[in-house]
Amino acid sequence: MNSGKYIFSQIADFLKLTPFNKLVKKYNGNYRAHGLTCYNQLLHLLFGQLSSCGSLRDICLCLKAHESSLFHMGFGKTVDHTTLSRANEKRDFRIYEELGHVLIDIVRPLYASEKLDDVDTDLVLLALDSTTISVSMVLCDWAIGRYSRGDVKMHTLLDLRGSIPVQIYVSDGRWYDSNMFDKLDIEPFTIYVADKAYVDLEALWRIHLSNAFFIVRPKTNMRFLFKEVLVDNMSGSNIVGDFIVGLAKKKSSDQYHDDLRLVRALDEESGEIIDFITNNFELTAVEIANIYRHRWSIEVFFRWIKQNIVIKKLWGYSQNAVKTHLWVAICAYLLLAWIKKAYQSKYTITEIATLVSVSLFEKADLHELLTTPNEKSRNMDSSRNGNELTLF
Repeated sequence: MNSGKYIFSQIADFLKLTPFNKLVKKYNGNYRAHGLTCYNQLLHLLFGQLSSCGSLRDICLCLKAHESSLFHMGFGKTVDHTTLSRANEKRDFRIYEELGHVLIDIVRPLYASEKLDDVDTDLVLLALDSTTISVSMVLCDWAIGRYSRGDVKMHTLLDLRGSIPVQIYVSDGRWYDSNMFDKLDIEPFTIYVADKAYVDLEALWRIHLSNAFFIVRPKTNMRFLFKEVLVDNMSGSNIVGDFIVGLAKKKSSDQYHDDLRLVRALDEESGEIIDFITNNFELTAVEIANIYRHRWSIEVFFRWIKQNIVIKKLWGYSQNAVKTHLWVAICAYLLLAWIKKAYQSKYTITEIATLVSVSLFEKADLHELLTTPNEKSRNMDSSRNGNELTLF
């Protein structure tokens, strides 16, 4: 039982199971720390994420108001916001990036057996997309976007089983989404799901040669040679066509040298016909359409991150500070996902975040908090999120 420990302290205990101190030593993170070690910095930022503080000043204000509890919460002592800001600017963001990768390696296998509705495959399912955070070009002079504005883009490869981020890359707004394939180590027996922005035929050919698969939306200017009809207007489903096609343009066929499969589905809500192209000829057309439908999980992930994990307003403006902020946000998300599985909680990740945010200064058992559902609160939450998908 942990009834004598603060909720925040019990969450931070999960960090003790990671090699964080080794990462600090690797990048000499505590050099001239002056009272704010990397671990203490991480706790400050993690507290800010879990409590939805809007700024570094808010984080320090809240902690100073509970100064008598800080030692028992693991902080030792707090600092002012300028010291915390300076640490975000100067401490190597790779400490927190590598911590994120450690947590990914821990959490991702916990969700490997998760099933997706209407999809029957043992292949790994990864979705690729990006989200953009608007920033001031004056404050973030490195984050040049398009259309004369400042943008920071977070490109994410998400495992659809559990909605666990696998790889993250932070760039300025001018960086093309399709370049992300150059940053990936293509895994065999994996399906990569992406929208039109990621259609790069040379990259798709590399995926094909790696014994991996892709499901993407074709660009509007792509032209096909229809070679064989596999299914024409499958009754009892939204599939209106399943074809083997070739690329009609010479430049395209020089970049991708084999046939493709084109699945045509009807979006029953909008009445729109949607095309998908893939190099997988084993899955059914319905499964291909359903796998792409599950790509919506990454949109929900981005929305959840922006709404529940604080990145609406950046806590620093240098490239190092922004990357530190984003990686700590991802670490907070992964900690909650880890805790959910560790305690076999029936709450959704959104509900866990809500419970934790209002309980950080409580002395209660975290396991009991997350495994004793309150039906009233769950009903209220489900009605509030009626139009929102849950991550788990």
